[in-house]
Amino acid sequence: MSAELFEATKRWGRWGENDERGALNLLTPERVASAAALVRDGVTVPCGRPLATAPAVDNPNPAMHHMIHAGDVAATEKGLQWSGDFVGVAFHGNNVSHIDALCHVFVDGRMYNGAPATDVTSVGARRNSIQVADDGIVGRGVLLDIPGLRGVDWLKPGDAITKDELDATGVSVEQGDIVLVHTGRDRRREALGPWNTYVDGLAGLEPECARWLHDKDPSVLGSDGVCDVMPGPDPEWPIAIHMCALVGMGIHLLDNLRLDLLADACAERGRWEFLFVVAPLQIGGGTGSPVNPIAIL
Repeated sequence: MSAELFEATKRWGRWGENDERGALNLLTPERVASAAALVRDGVTVPCGRPLATAPAVDNPNPAMHHMIHAGDVAATEKGLQWSGDFVGVAFHGNNVSHIDALCHVFVDGRMYNGAPATDVTSVGARRNSIQVADDGIVGRGVLLDIPGLRGVDWLKPGDAITKDELDATGVSVEQGDIVLVHTGRDRRREALGPWNTYVDGLAGLEPECARWLHDKDPSVLGSDGVCDVMPGPDPEWPIAIHMCALVGMGIHLLDNLRLDLLADACAERGRWEFLFVVAPLQIGGGTGSPVNPIAIL
């Protein structure tokens, strides 16, 4: 079934056979300018999770952060006194807030626009890398609050969100929008503690939501989970939304965002649209980038 879904929603060649930007092409200067006009209060809301450097059941590969030179040494030195540090992170997975480039996932040995998986080599991606977003991603963001719709504080791990629920939020989704789906992940973690997301799963979109994405035509999709419901219903298509969105439709994905603060800010104002800014690192040939996106209301 998911193979049929992939073919039904695939959009290779939409912007030409050599295109690598995918749905980012929808973020025209006109749409960016229109999104900037959404700012009313000048309030900024961070949508990235704090970089986790301590191991936990939901963080098996913690980020590395150590000091190169620190004040307890520098204070005793003559001349220039300084501090500096090192950060290293394997950002793909279920913990670090990041953006997936269109070279991150393959279907039958192909990535977006039919480029071969072999174009991603041991030294980086030759096509569809995160470099296509070197000038940033800016547009109209919309938040779909699924716990709010269901009248709960959070969704349970493995809860599947349907395309009807996406519509039932009542938020108008327009072509080129950056669509964010809130599941309440961080509220649940704060209340109940961490859980093994690789075993117990995460709430997310059921595979049929790929048709919704095809119809609504967003530029980017993001979630406080990994967009897909986990575990997925089809072992052969374990992350069907990733496979259909990244590979088939050229939609960049934002995974592991923190959206509870934004949900509170939107609920307080009674509006669910805002200017949204993502600034990936300029990683040559990168398959994505850690990010801390900012919503501006």
